[in-house]
Amino acid sequence: MRTEPTAPAPTVWNIPNQLSASRIVLALACFLTIALGWYFVSLVLFLLAALTDWLDGYWARKFGMITQLGRILDPFADKVIICGTFIMLAGIEGSQIFRWMAVLVTGRELLVTALRGLCEGRNIDFSAKWAGKVKMVFQCLAVALSLWGLSAWSGENTPGFKSLLIASIWLSLAATLYSGWGYIRLASEMMTEKST
Repeated sequence: MRTEPTAPAPTVWNIPNQLSASRIVLALACFLTIALGWYFVSLVLFLLAALTDWLDGYWARKFGMITQLGRILDPFADKVIICGTFIMLAGIEGSQIFRWMAVLVTGRELLVTALRGLCEGRNIDFSAKWAGKVKMVFQCLAVALSLWGLSAWSGENTPGFKSLLIASIWLSLAATLYSGWGYIRLASEMMTEKST
C-alpha cells in the first residue's frame, strides 16, 4: 500500500531562526557602536535588526517553518535589541530617553516573558498579539529617531524634530503599558479557564 509523502518537519536552524540569531549579533554590534558614539552606524545596525524581525516572522509563516526554538528565540531577540537600546540611550544626554523609561520598558518585557513561560509551561498558547506588535513598531520608531537625533547628520535642528522624537517616545511608553496590561489580563483569563 502506497502512502503519500509527508512534508519534512522544519529544521531547527532554519532561515527564520538564523535571522533571529543574526538579530542578537546585530544588537550587540549596535550596543558597541552606541558606546563608541557612532550613532549613525548604530542607527543602520538597529534598522537592519528591525528588518530581520519582520522578515523572520514573514518567512516562518509563509513557508511553514515555525519551530519551538523560533517561538523562544524570536521574542528573546526582540527583547535584547529593544531593552538594550533603551538602556544604552538612557545614559546619553540628548537622547530624550531617561532611565525610568528604560526601567519601564525592561520591566514590561521581563513580566511578559515570565507570563509566557508560565502559560506555555501549561500548554497554553501565548503568541504575540496585535498590541504587542504595535508596541514594537512604536519602540523601534522611538529608538531610530533618538539615534538619528544624536548622529552628526541628524535633523535635530529641523523645526519639529524634537517634538516628533518626544511624541514617539511617549507613544512607545503608552503602547508598552497598554500591551503589558493586555498580556496580564490574557494570562489571567487563560490560566483561570485552564484550571476550571
